[in-house]
Order: sequence, then C-alpha cells, then structure tokens
Amino acid sequence: MIKNKELNELINKEWIITNGLGGYASSTICGANTRKYHGLLVAPLTPPARRHLILSKVDESITINGKTYNLYTNICKNYISEGYKYLTDFNKEYVPVFNFNVNGIEIEKTICMKYRENTVCILYKIKNTENTIHLNVAPIINFRDFHCVNKDHNFNIRQNINNTKVKVVVDGISEYPIYIKCSEGEYKEHVNDIFKNMYYIEEEKRGFPADENHAVTGVYTIEIKPNEEKYITFVCSLEENIDEIDASEVINSERKRLDKIIENTELLNGSNDEDKKTKEKNKFIKDLIIATDNFVVFRPSFILHTVIAGYPWFLDWGRDALISFEGLLLKTKRFEIAKEVLMTFVKNIKYGLVPNGYSGFDNRPLYNSVDSSLLLFEQIKKYIKYTGDYEFIKDNLYKTLIQIIECYQKGIDVDNNNIYIDRDNLLVSGTETTQNTWMDAKYGDFAVTPRNGKAVEINAMWYNALKILEELSKNFEEAENAQKYAKMAKLTKSAFNEKFYNKSKKCLYDVLGDSKIRPNQLFALSLTYPVIDPSSEIAKEIMNTVTKKLLNKYGLKTLAKGEEGYTEVYEGNSYERDISYHQGITWVWLLGLYYDAYKNIINSTTLKTEKKKLQEELNKFIETTYKTFKSDLYNQGMIGSIAEIYDSKVPQLPKGALAQAWSVAEVLRIIL
Repeated sequence: MIKNKELNELINKEWIITNGLGGYASSTICGANTRKYHGLLVAPLTPPARRHLILSKVDESITINGKTYNLYTNICKNYISEGYKYLTDFNKEYVPVFNFNVNGIEIEKTICMKYRENTVCILYKIKNTENTIHLNVAPIINFRDFHCVNKDHNFNIRQNINNTKVKVVVDGISEYPIYIKCSEGEYKEHVNDIFKNMYYIEEEKRGFPADENHAVTGVYTIEIKPNEEKYITFVCSLEENIDEIDASEVINSERKRLDKIIENTELLNGSNDEDKKTKEKNKFIKDLIIATDNFVVFRPSFILHTVIAGYPWFLDWGRDALISFEGLLLKTKRFEIAKEVLMTFVKNIKYGLVPNGYSGFDNRPLYNSVDSSLLLFEQIKKYIKYTGDYEFIKDNLYKTLIQIIECYQKGIDVDNNNIYIDRDNLLVSGTETTQNTWMDAKYGDFAVTPRNGKAVEINAMWYNALKILEELSKNFEEAENAQKYAKMAKLTKSAFNEKFYNKSKKCLYDVLGDSKIRPNQLFALSLTYPVIDPSSEIAKEIMNTVTKKLLNKYGLKTLAKGEEGYTEVYEGNSYERDISYHQGITWVWLLGLYYDAYKNIINSTTLKTEKKKLQEELNKFIETTYKTFKSDLYNQGMIGSIAEIYDSKVPQLPKGALAQAWSVAEVLRIIL
C-alpha cells in the first residue's frame, strides 16, 4: 500500500497509445510501471498476437553543477524514487506529454509510436537556464511474453554499438534484436547492470507475481549549453532502419492521421466559435474517436483489419468486435475497414461458428461461442443501413449466412458448444462446464455462470438472424428461402413469447429454468427485429425491472442485488475476480442494449403524450451517460479511454481491462 497521497493519485491514472498492429505503449501518468503489462514498447511478434515487453521504460535525469536530479519514478517494495515531484503537468490528447521543471529548467517529454511498426519514439524538448547541464537517458530493456515476469533474472546482454545506434540482443534471442538510438550525445555501455525487483502493485492486488528484474543496457548523455533550447529524439524498435527517424515528424504524422479520421467522421458540430457546451462536447467526441482508433488494427496474416477487444490483455474476439462494430466503424464512417472486419471474422468459420477469437500463441481460431455467428447478422444489417451496400453482402456474405443457419439447424458440437434446435423451435446451447455465451467466466473446469440450455439472448438473436435472412432473401429475389426463414422465425417467436415470460418477477427468464434477473433479456427488445413486441405491456415491464434492478450511471449490473451469488466489487485473486465477473459487476457495453431497447419502444408507441414522455426519459439517460463518461475519460482509470467494467458499489471504480472496445463504442454511439 502506497501511503503518499500525491503519488497514489498519479499511479491510479494511466495512459495508452497503440501502433495499429496490436502493439502499444502504456504506463501511469508519472511514468511508474505498476503492472507487468506496462511498457513503452510492447510489440506483437506475430501481429496482433505474441505480445512481448521490449522496452519497459526510459529513466531520465538532469545533472546540474555535478548534482543529479532524477525525473523518473520507480516503485520497489522498500524504495520509491521521487521524480514525480518534478512533474508539473501531464496531457494526453493524441499522445502523452509530460512536463517537468527542475530549478527552472523545463523538460517536455512526448511519447509516440510509429504507425504500423514496432517502434516507439520519445521527443525531449529542453529549455535550459544559465548553466551547462546534461540530460541522461537510460533505456530499461526486457524481452518476455507480456503475461509473464522475469523474476530473479540475470540477463545475458550482447551489444553492438555504432555511435549512438545500438543493437541489443537479449538472452541470445538473435532473431529479434532490439535497436535503440539517440539523435545525439554519448552512449556508455553498462555491463551486468540489472534493475532488480521493480514492484507491480496492481499485479499483487490481482494475486500475481509482482516483482521483476530488467536490464539497464547503458545510458545516453547529452550536453545542453546555457540558455539553449534543444530537441532530442530517442528511438527503440524491432526494426533496424531507425537511423533517420525524427520523433517530431512521427508525432506530427500521427496527429495528422488521427485528424483525418476525425474529419472523415463529420461528427463534430459547428465551428470553434461555438458556445462552451458545444466545445466541450466536441472535445469529448473527438477524444472518443481517437480512443476508437486504438482498437482498429491490421492482421497481416489475413491482409485484413480486425478489432482488438481491449487493452492491455485481450486480442481480437469475434463477439466483442461485432458488438463494437457500429460504434467503432459505422458511426465513424470507416466503411472500408468495416467490410474487412466482417471478412476477418467469416474467414475461419467452421461448422457455422464465427471464431470467438484467436490464440495468442499460434493464431489458431477458437470456437467457444454460440452468439458470435448470430451477432454477425445484426451487424450486417447495420452495415447495410449505413451504406446501402447490398452488393458487397450478396457477393461475399449472403451464402455464409445461409450456411450458418443450416449448421445451427443440423446441430453443432465442436468445442462442446452443444448447439441444436429443440422440438419447441428454441435454440439450445452449452453444457454445465461450457462457457459459450458472453458471460464466460471459468475457473479451471468450473463454469461460474454456465447458462446452458435455452438462454434468453441466444434465442432473441436466433429469431433476429432468421428475420434478417428472410429480408435479405427477399431483396435478392429468393422467395423460397424467404418463406422458409419467415416460417422458422414465426415458430421461434411463438415459443419464445410462450415460455420466457417470468410473471412473478415481471421480466424474462435468463435461461429457461433460471429466474435470476440479468440484463441479457434486453436482447429481446434491442435488436433490429425484437422477439418481444416493443409496444406490449411485457416490454414495459422488462424495461421497468431492468431500470430499477440493474441500471446505474456506468452501465448495467450483471445480476440484481438480492439474487444468490450477487457481488458488487471486482477484486482479489483470479478465482475471486472470476466468481464476481458476471455476478453483479457493472458492464458499460450493456448501456447500448438499454439504449436500443428504449428506442424500439419509443418507435413502437403511437400515443403522442406517452411517446414524448418516453423520449424525455431517454434524453435524460443520454445526458447522464454523456456527463458520466465525459468526467471519467479525463479523471480516472485510463485517461482517454473507458474501462471494461466498474464496481457496482460507490465509488464505482473502473476495473478489468483498462481500455475496452465495446465500452468506447457504445458510449460514442449513445451520445451522438
């Protein structure tokens, strides 16, 4: 436990930037690494997978008249360096910028990754006073899978030094040499210099090993004359060709790239002369658009774009990508990338199953998902809504959709998914030890929320998929197919409405036979084709129950308070966190379901006074969402992004993945 209040505030705020390949740089706003996932170059060796920590951090100091002032902050169990005391400001818009002041000497440090390369650049801007000073720059190197730590490790370092460019080979891994370079100065090699026992306070909280050794390969020393203003570039890369890299050019290029994305969205309102409220909203929207870009990455093995589910630890997951699809790609008018993402997740369809993800070790597709394939239908429908591009769907995806429905009809048991249509025309999936819905927490062979059988959202999505395929079949003039899917949908809807209504709790069963109040029932109202009539009394009861029992300003709780197993704080070791993950913790992305369900109810309401009242309630919900995350984006957790989950107990701290695609996507979608 760190008792220093000032330091606590600094290490509880983090930042991240990414390189479009799945690599990233991330740390706290004072530069102290508190997680094994922190690092200035975390590079995917097989993009976007096999992420490895390459450059842990860079420790800088200033020497004035023989006295050295450390700008870095490092945490060990028995020692904390105090560079944070010289930190005067931190800002993260496009990239993180740190400002330090030492006896009137101003040091600005900007970090930026080179797009589509495993390269990180640091730009130092020094404004000196009346004395000659020296800036000392010490790279702290590692080479390990980012899920692990090199505890008690003594590194075998080989260096090839050519002026200020250095080739570093760690532990004999010669196929992945690390290149470092400074734009000027003198490099002094360090031999057997080990940074011992860097302490990751967040890993200890999570029940993981929390100490790590790193290698300090050497130090660059740069002289700065009296009253001189100097720009210095430091580069670390897995690419050899770094000789001509100028950090200021990399930073400007990244800003221009992001500005182009923002401009193309056409989402900002008015001009710079608008009122304060409009300016604030424009800034928030702009920063959310920048946040969306972190998740859009290129998968070279497919020559296609994909979507990272969350940072730091997730890769591209089918379910997450498809739920994020509209907010990340359609709202922001990245339609060509949207097409690629759809093609990415149909590329490896097997037995009718869209991959839930890909292995982080060998890129092998994983099929532990019943809903990814069904979500594909909804996102294809949304793609058409935004683009009108039926031709792309007909040429590339229509037959795939037909095959998915046929496979679900025949039954699928790959990876124990146990998917089949029962005699009552409802969809069955899973086993007691299988996790194939989004509530997929599992500890060993123990499934925390197995949800096997007839799950509410799976059947709502099944009905929706049939209706969308019916619509596409009509559009493509395949009348026989259209009639077939219409009939199947009608039978499913009839059975659903007969069996899923829970009269005693005035909501829907989460799984037939399970009366726990959960948010999954919103799928029955929120999709393009709601399986529950949005104008019905049941629809109003569902929304009333969900609003009272599950909704809070950060999202929806995954289980109502009072239900067996309810937990409202996400903390502890792996087992404790897995047990609570879907048992009452608040998830941001569920706000999107709530929003869509409300809109469908409003659109189905014919009485003007009731319609107006409902719209006013929805507007309040939108305003609350806007105010909540406008504050959150800049003041806690991952600065400039939105976390995966939040505690359901005040103060509702952000938890889980620090930056989550579907959280950002759904908040952006709601407020626009």
